[in-house]
Amino acid sequence: MAWFTNDFEQFFRELEDNNNREWYHENKKRFDKQVKKPFDAFITDMILRMQHYDPQCKIAAKDAVFRIYRDIRFSKDKTPYKTQMSAVIGRGGRKETTMAGMYLEMGYRHLRLYGGVYMPDKDQLFKIRQEIAYNLDSFNALLQEKKFKSTFETIRGEQNKRLQPAFKDVQDEQPLIANKQFYYYTDLDPSLITSDGLIDALYEAFEAGLPMRDFLFTALEVEL
Repeated sequence: MAWFTNDFEQFFRELEDNNNREWYHENKKRFDKQVKKPFDAFITDMILRMQHYDPQCKIAAKDAVFRIYRDIRFSKDKTPYKTQMSAVIGRGGRKETTMAGMYLEMGYRHLRLYGGVYMPDKDQLFKIRQEIAYNLDSFNALLQEKKFKSTFETIRGEQNKRLQPAFKDVQDEQPLIANKQFYYYTDLDPSLITSDGLIDALYEAFEAGLPMRDFLFTALEVEL
């Protein structure tokens, strides 16, 4: 049985055209019934599946799911609501800013899955770069691995303009060592949202990133 009906996508379709507090409060009951409740149930099942890959992922849906309210304090875009639901399915939930086992976004015609390392601190970033430098052939092979490349294409993230001298020679061969983040993502067919195969499709994509995840986990000395 599918977790979502067309009402889930319809809510966000209308929200995109009516992103204001008046419309949202008039439709709050719709949000709770058609979006929040089924999304929480879906994330609960996603967490249970994640425990096969990471037994320490013992969070509840409330620990994983982000609120729909946007932080507009420092944004030029003052629309108050996000036009998708999102969650981090990993041992630290949404409070984990470094190793998000899986970050997921779902909205109207939008289904995206992220993996990797998003906000490493200075020491963590050094460890990742060191792991790449010491195991460059392995890292390059993971980037070219068929499933990873066809699913995610490559590693993404902003880059430092200057690197420590120890990494400059490696940068000539592998520019990704200059990244400040090491994440990857893929857009899936939005028709999956209302399909009972949604979780299987998401974890099929997730598995394509497992070898790269394990490489990054090793760099950060994360135990599975």
